[in-house]
Amino acid sequence: MSQVPKVATASPYEILSSIFGYKSFRGHQESIIEHTLNGQDSLVLMPTGGGKSLCYQLASIVRPGCGIVVSPLMALMKDQVDSLLQYGVAAAYINSSLDFDQIKNIQAQLLSGELDILYVTPERILTPFFLELLTKAQICLFAIDEAHCVSQWGHDFRPEYVKLNILRQNFPNIPMMALTATADAVTKNDIIDKLALQNAKSFVSGFDRPNIRYHITLKKNAKKQFIDFYNNEHRGDAGIVYCMSRKKVDKTASWLQELGIKALPYHAGLDNQTRQRNQETFIAEEGIVMVATIAFGMGIDKPNVRFVAHLDLPKGIEAYYQETGRAGRDGLPANAWMAYGLGDLIILKKMIESNDADEEHQKIEVRKLDSILGLCETVRCRRDVLLNYFGEKQTIKCNNCDTCLTPVESWDGTVAAQKALSCVYKTGQKFGVAHLVDVLVGNDTTKVFNFAHQNLSVFGIGSDFTSQKWHSIFRQLIAAGFLRINMELFGSLQLTAKSAQILKGEQKIDFRIDPKVERPSKKKAKAKKAKGTKTKRAPTQKSYTNDPALFDALRALRLKLSKRRRIPPYAIFHDRTLMEMIELRPSNLEELRELYGVGDSKLKKYGKIFLEALQTGVS
Repeated sequence: MSQVPKVATASPYEILSSIFGYKSFRGHQESIIEHTLNGQDSLVLMPTGGGKSLCYQLASIVRPGCGIVVSPLMALMKDQVDSLLQYGVAAAYINSSLDFDQIKNIQAQLLSGELDILYVTPERILTPFFLELLTKAQICLFAIDEAHCVSQWGHDFRPEYVKLNILRQNFPNIPMMALTATADAVTKNDIIDKLALQNAKSFVSGFDRPNIRYHITLKKNAKKQFIDFYNNEHRGDAGIVYCMSRKKVDKTASWLQELGIKALPYHAGLDNQTRQRNQETFIAEEGIVMVATIAFGMGIDKPNVRFVAHLDLPKGIEAYYQETGRAGRDGLPANAWMAYGLGDLIILKKMIESNDADEEHQKIEVRKLDSILGLCETVRCRRDVLLNYFGEKQTIKCNNCDTCLTPVESWDGTVAAQKALSCVYKTGQKFGVAHLVDVLVGNDTTKVFNFAHQNLSVFGIGSDFTSQKWHSIFRQLIAAGFLRINMELFGSLQLTAKSAQILKGEQKIDFRIDPKVERPSKKKAKAKKAKGTKTKRAPTQKSYTNDPALFDALRALRLKLSKRRRIPPYAIFHDRTLMEMIELRPSNLEELRELYGVGDSKLKKYGKIFLEALQTGVS
């Protein structure tokens, strides 16, 4: 792997401008870098797209020696190294994708002081040979990326991460930086403990991603609901669709392909070659929709993912925040869309109770699941609930989520809740939602007859509501903690300690009114299918340029150059940079150099090409 010459040491501001093409630092970036340059440890909690990578990259360039970055994903390493090479930074990675001679060459560069940054996997860095190699090199810092992987309570635990404290033991005087985009209090404490960062300074940026619009809807026909969302707002955009199971991933990807959408599957059941090929296609091409399980996404650097959709309920708010954070890394508007249902909750609870984790771990997982259900059922601002989970308070509505843009209607459900809880109690706390609803509305089913529940005082007391409304009531009582699902009794509902507050009339409860989902007639559905699924596309990122045709031309030029150089398009220029080109219309290299993300190296490589494209409007 060829390398560019090592960058001369300069001040952080000089590097920020000359190499990365940025005019100023964001948030805590400057403080984190200065702290590291002074030889101190740090724990960095910063939202996806907030600029975590720049902290250790710039510090590695300025500080004498090579920065060692521990990263769990090979694809992430390649993406970041490709981008750094375009900036003119001496960067490399070592993982199993390289042959012996390539690894030997990079190790020689490390020992000779030619590298600014070297990415390695946790498995590689823990080998005795590599640890010995590091003692012979000049190391300026250790960066542990995706540091939440160290926590057994986190959503992406990696056993190898727990052993990384050996770096502190073997190299006590080299500053360490642990970075993650998401960590609740338990996970944060685990990172500090497992990586021996008791003396590290914590830098916690706000978790808010104001450019992401959150929309959560009750699942009726998830595929139809999603395709309406996609056609109306994101047709032709890059996006990620998360599903709970591998089987659903395959079916959803095939269905989207049949509709003419460039969709690819990704899950652990695919062979390594297929997974790698699909991920590389997603990164390198425009407008790909990746349908995946949670096996996909951690560390994905693609900045112009315009939407993340969930067709099933995630395992908790922490996982949801991490997954939705992959949208809009470039700071431009993006969407986080989800369809959920009570069935998702039952499946996930069954998965938790059937795993081999100890009781304490299972309790934490259940609490995480309760938190995401609470987010789904809230009548408050979604962003407020999200931020509150991570210990942040929001005083005003965000006006960029569905509950703010279309306030949720609610009704006083105290009496209905008393009826529902009484029904659970009178039937012995041994039955699921479907049977309880039958009892309440007075359906004389075989099951009701077999258990003689038609003789109970609660039989038929809820006949003034539809079965659908009672399902909604039970769902919201579970979300509010007044009922719990007992998987040992096949998903039966049981009262909780909070139930008495409702039953005794000590607490009032309001329920949200579920939006009505119109079901088209068979005649209309056939007519729509005959015409195709394409609908008029709502404005997306192209609306932020005053010349959409030129934007397409610049993207086409970028794609052509990226294929020629075998790098992702965004490693050349981000969409934001292309938009600034169109808005400001630089006429020479000096003016082009002033744009976002245009450093000296990129100006030299691509400046004349893009100036000509701006003048001609063609690629």
